[in-house]
Amino acid sequence: MPSTLSDWLAFIEQQHPQRIELGLDRVRTVAQRMGLRHPAPHVITVAGTNGKGSTVAFIEAIARAQGLRVGAYTSPHLHRYNERVRIDAVDASDAALVEGFEAVEQARDATPLTYFEYGTLCALWLFQREALDLVVLEVGLGGRLDAVNLVDADVAIITTVDLDHQEWLGHDIDSIGREKAGIARPFKPLILGDDDPPASVLRHAYAIGAPAWRIANNFFAEPVDAQHWRWRELGYTIELPLPMRALGAPVQLRNAACAIAALRALDLQIDDAAIVQGVANAEVAGRMQHFQRDGVEVLVDVGHNPQAARALAGWLHAQPPRRTLAVYAALADKDAAAVVAALANGVDGWHLAGSQMYGARGQSAQALAQTLAGSAAADGTCHADVASALAAAVQQAAPVGRVLVFGSFHAAAQAVQWLNEGG
Repeated sequence: MPSTLSDWLAFIEQQHPQRIELGLDRVRTVAQRMGLRHPAPHVITVAGTNGKGSTVAFIEAIARAQGLRVGAYTSPHLHRYNERVRIDAVDASDAALVEGFEAVEQARDATPLTYFEYGTLCALWLFQREALDLVVLEVGLGGRLDAVNLVDADVAIITTVDLDHQEWLGHDIDSIGREKAGIARPFKPLILGDDDPPASVLRHAYAIGAPAWRIANNFFAEPVDAQHWRWRELGYTIELPLPMRALGAPVQLRNAACAIAALRALDLQIDDAAIVQGVANAEVAGRMQHFQRDGVEVLVDVGHNPQAARALAGWLHAQPPRRTLAVYAALADKDAAAVVAALANGVDGWHLAGSQMYGARGQSAQALAQTLAGSAAADGTCHADVASALAAAVQQAAPVGRVLVFGSFHAAAQAVQWLNEGG
């Protein structure tokens, strides 16, 4: 068998002819052979079109501030695979992941597994070995047939439902909502971060007896002033600092509110002080991450679909006016035209970056420009990659402009690397 983590990752990429194949039969069979059960006394599963990673980060930070031992499984990673599995906010070591993959391989026999299924089983195996109080699982794609749904959640969260991954989940909001609602369990709370969730989600919750806790209905996130906001439900109110460190966009109030609602739905004692501390300290790389370069404010975000673009536009609109340039790198299967349209009024100039190095879904900047024909972005400057696009945008924006880098996890990772390494 492979001996190093990089060898294992290469190995598991080659084991399944299709990168994505939804379904629980294979992963459930191997999990039973591995003796995997409930990975902790309390489990929260998080699905949604956007906001999953940030919501996990808020849950993790609040629970740890309370003194709980927390395991978190997220995807995709930004820089290193180890980021996907955290125990008490520490990324899993190479050695631990290798041991986990070995356990999966010994149990699977001839059962084919996808890359994500290998990773999910490895994470659950590592969590089960620890004396954890809480495990938070982020859905990879959809919900109903995602490998994470192997575990029965005590509380489920659906952050948002919008169009993305239509080739797998359906071509309308109702179909996509139905897939995401599959993470709910009978008579267990379902936290909903949309003001007006799809009817399919509410119908499923009603059918299985899962109480639906809806933002702006059962719990509320209300701005107070420039530094504070209020979370409230019937009989309980708490005033909180804005999540300004790495999660400062307005949409993050919804994610934080869903995290608080989920923790309050569990049979756990969470003090007000832990909620305040967790909201203030939660961090996740690549979500409105701020940098300074030559007097230029650089913001990096993993946003890659129209809903995420609308959230970015809302953040830009709330900021003091400043010339803003965008560095945009989109994979070929994304709705780039709708993304650019959402940001059109907040961006003063565009730099398009190629993404061919990211595999079959990648494309050149020139191909992206053709997709965007008729928009202002189509007339932007084309670059081979994000690093060269970002260097040009920073130079153009100096000394007091702003640069927004977004379009994919790959684009965010390359931007953060370039910024951290000094360009």
